[in-house]
Amino acid sequence: MRARTALLVVGAATAGALTVAALLERVGRSGTVADGRAPSLTTSRAGRTGTVAGMTARAGADYAATRARGALASPQRRAELQAAFELRTAEQVAERLGHMKGALMKLGQMASYLDQGLPEPVREALADLQSDAPPMSAELAASVVSEELGDDPATVFASWEEVPIASASIGQVHRAVTMDGREVAVKVQYPGVAEAISADLSNTDSLFAMLGMLFPGLDPEPIVEELSERVLEELDYRREASNQSLFAAAYDGHPYIHVPAVLHDLSSARVLTTELASGARFAEVLHWPDGERQLAAETIYRFVFGSIYELGAFNGDPHPGNYLFRPGGEVTFLDFGLCKRFRPEELAQFEAMITTLVLQRDPRAFKDLIEQIGILPPGSPFSDRQILEYFGHFYDFVMEDEVREMTPEYSSESVRRFFDLSGEHKAIMKAANLPPSMVIIQRINLGLYALFGDLGASNNWRRLAEETWPFVEADVATPMGERIAQWEARRGDPAGSLHEADRTAQDRS
Repeated sequence: MRARTALLVVGAATAGALTVAALLERVGRSGTVADGRAPSLTTSRAGRTGTVAGMTARAGADYAATRARGALASPQRRAELQAAFELRTAEQVAERLGHMKGALMKLGQMASYLDQGLPEPVREALADLQSDAPPMSAELAASVVSEELGDDPATVFASWEEVPIASASIGQVHRAVTMDGREVAVKVQYPGVAEAISADLSNTDSLFAMLGMLFPGLDPEPIVEELSERVLEELDYRREASNQSLFAAAYDGHPYIHVPAVLHDLSSARVLTTELASGARFAEVLHWPDGERQLAAETIYRFVFGSIYELGAFNGDPHPGNYLFRPGGEVTFLDFGLCKRFRPEELAQFEAMITTLVLQRDPRAFKDLIEQIGILPPGSPFSDRQILEYFGHFYDFVMEDEVREMTPEYSSESVRRFFDLSGEHKAIMKAANLPPSMVIIQRINLGLYALFGDLGASNNWRRLAEETWPFVEADVATPMGERIAQWEARRGDPAGSLHEADRTAQDRS
């Protein structure tokens, strides 16, 4: 399967797919596109999917408007408005949230943080598809808990808040207290959402094929396969519980990284109960003092890359909504439904790529390596200069032993290198391929660095990286690193603890 590396990433494909869906939805409303021409694909399966997605997105927008009106209404009127938009049956969920809360909504969440450098139509499309969604009624949510845990939530828990405190891509979250007094967050999956996602994914061949309208020559097959597999995994909360338990055990007692513990006896395939976490949201942190923002960025960096190389796992959803912050660099990480676990040979490939291009500065050896991996075809006619100029960008911030700011411009340039086929790198972009195992991790290049750009993150990334690279012996680079090293020393062999955490999580799954 041959496609340009520039587009073989989840974020890029997502933005394009959502743009097409939004355009189709607008066509469904007016019967014409923006310039007045008649549509040519309104009868296609993907066209019908786009129209339904538009309908449900409008329902979500209506609900958001209702909430705004309710803010000024009397308590009785607010209750009436709320009841009018609650979804009371599985059929209503399937009809009104099926596509919005299915695969397309998940794709929208994946792409919603990719503003940096995206074309304006893409940003508009994402905005159209990122509407608030009506919640399940208290009765419907309770019915799911009863089916999964064997009794009504008022019986299973010492206390249960009927009004959800958060909305997830395939479920909603309720606050509760266990019989032994623990405050918990209970994620309840929307009934029927599994069927909706399956329907969405059955349409991806048509939907992603239409990316050609935006990106001529794109072969999206590796993205579709990898993304479908990861999204389907999210439907089983037992798998998410296993993922989260792996990370929670690995970082238990960590001075900066917190992962809420899973209560397995109160979890199932469609209900996930974890300890309740608190903290500031990302939008609030953007207004914190610079020193606090720098600590937050360092913690996120250590969590992402430390988990990849020490734990062999990547929490593939670096979304600002999945972080809770506290002063001093403490960050709580939420939502482990989309995780990628790497085999040792895959981690060895990452190590070899860093070694040849960053540590040895040998573009010829790097080119030979990525030809073996399958990123470039054997015998590719690209010079050392071309290899360095294109692929070197993605390692640029760790190339030198110096303090660098992760600017919005850097993340924007990364996005442009995934979208722009008009520049001097066009030949490499067209020739390159990306193995499916590397699809999800490319979200670091687009999602994580965009968040760092928003934070104005500045650090000696080379020294910080060498701390997380197990194939480099490096001194502790920062005061945070010193405190983490002390925690690891008290804990004992960190690698052994991580392997034991993995075994425990696998046993529970």
